[in-house]
Amino acid sequence: MNLPNKLTIMRAIMVPFFVFFLLADMGMTGDIVALVLFCAASITDFLDGYIARKYNLVTNFGKFMDPLADKLLVGSAAICLLGIGRLPAWVVVILIGREFVISGFRLVAAEKGVVIAASYWGKFKTTFQMLMTIVLILHLDLGFWGILEQILIWVSTILTLVSLIDYLVKNKDVLKDAV
Repeated sequence: MNLPNKLTIMRAIMVPFFVFFLLADMGMTGDIVALVLFCAASITDFLDGYIARKYNLVTNFGKFMDPLADKLLVGSAAICLLGIGRLPAWVVVILIGREFVISGFRLVAAEKGVVIAASYWGKFKTTFQMLMTIVLILHLDLGFWGILEQILIWVSTILTLVSLIDYLVKNKDVLKDAV
């Protein structure tokens, strides 16, 4: 197994530990451990793709597992942040709903032999979702922090919708004869 795939697996393994510490009643200590785990997992998201492309280590396992590990990390974070009252339910529905739609869309495309690559909108979306998650985990009691949280929630939600529309419009031919 190559290094990018090991990083992807490591990211997936970190998720339950991240969830435990974010939801455990440990005060700021739990939040900080959760934050460190989330940041480490987010860094592996960048590193596995970078290493795989740079050293030509792209595998079918990586193509399948990398997006799955990403969805697991971001979806788990969104659900936990909803559970602790830091993220509204309607935002979580949009974030997770988009992932289900794109995953289904990619399955239909794969049946037709079409690979749908990540777009820049999708990468911006992921970056802002990760920034939003970091800020919401920290949840500092500073006047401007609440404003920053709201800005990142709105930007992440808008980018989630824009990236969804971008995927669907650019790949609308995939749905021909599929319905």
